[in-house]
Amino acid sequence: MMDLRRAGLRRFAIAISILNILGHTVFGFEQSWATPFVALAAAYSTEMLLELVEARVSHRSPRFLGGGPVRFIDFLLSAHIGGLAVGMLLYANQRLWPVAFAAAAAIASKSLFRAPSGNGAIHFFNPSNFGISLTLLLFPSVGIAPPYHFTENLVGAGDWILPGVIICTGTLLNWRLTRRLPLIAAWLSCFVLQAVLRHWLFGARLESALLPMSGVAFILYTFYMVTDPATTPTGTRLQLVFGAAVAFTYGLLMVCHIVFGLFFALSIVCALRGAALAIAAAHARREEIVPAVEEPAMAMSTRP
Repeated sequence: MMDLRRAGLRRFAIAISILNILGHTVFGFEQSWATPFVALAAAYSTEMLLELVEARVSHRSPRFLGGGPVRFIDFLLSAHIGGLAVGMLLYANQRLWPVAFAAAAAIASKSLFRAPSGNGAIHFFNPSNFGISLTLLLFPSVGIAPPYHFTENLVGAGDWILPGVIICTGTLLNWRLTRRLPLIAAWLSCFVLQAVLRHWLFGARLESALLPMSGVAFILYTFYMVTDPATTPTGTRLQLVFGAAVAFTYGLLMVCHIVFGLFFALSIVCALRGAALAIAAAHARREEIVPAVEEPAMAMSTRP
């Protein structure tokens, strides 16, 4: 499983790097050239700082030391992906520090928000989505990059080729490596269903409710954000529930006229999953303690 995760991270890191390079040179990204570099610097430094702190507390060597350059690069893959995602999706006009804040918050969330799982603990917030959501909440002047900038400079067949490439590569990645195709199917089908329900119940125009699905930003969100293997369930049934929950939470946010619904919906569902993991772990601990207390009591009661 670890090898699959590492392979997935490597391919995702390459894909998002190529997308950012082409975005700033060809596609028409509207952020400054400094944005991805600032986001990467904040993400890298936060990742390494938190690892140094954790290694010191655990009395072990930091994971990025020793093992050569490959191990060091593998250690930074998650920060690389999160930093570029934040820099690509946020728009803070000429300011760079909100982007740095978002990247740092994204990486820090992996250490700050953890839920028990098995014999250890896992982070339950999608890092880049958490950083984006927190920044949008704290800084009203910061918004999301305009969806059109992914294909702003493309004409003719290019408008179709780029989404097609993302869909094909994203489907392959989620089929072979992350195993999240059931989640994608639930997310897309329930997104259509919530659009239909909003049309019937609240009079929303069906075309407008379905319009986000036509954008490259939605495709990237579908194949590379909502399917994060580290923060989504592994079982098929739970994947279906997770994907449906994100879609219907988004629909509820739209009914309440709350903007940036895609990012907030995923953060809300991730938070609920974290709470569910914590409650399940607490229940399991109680069940382990009760028999341990009852056995001595029963033994004493049977003594002659």
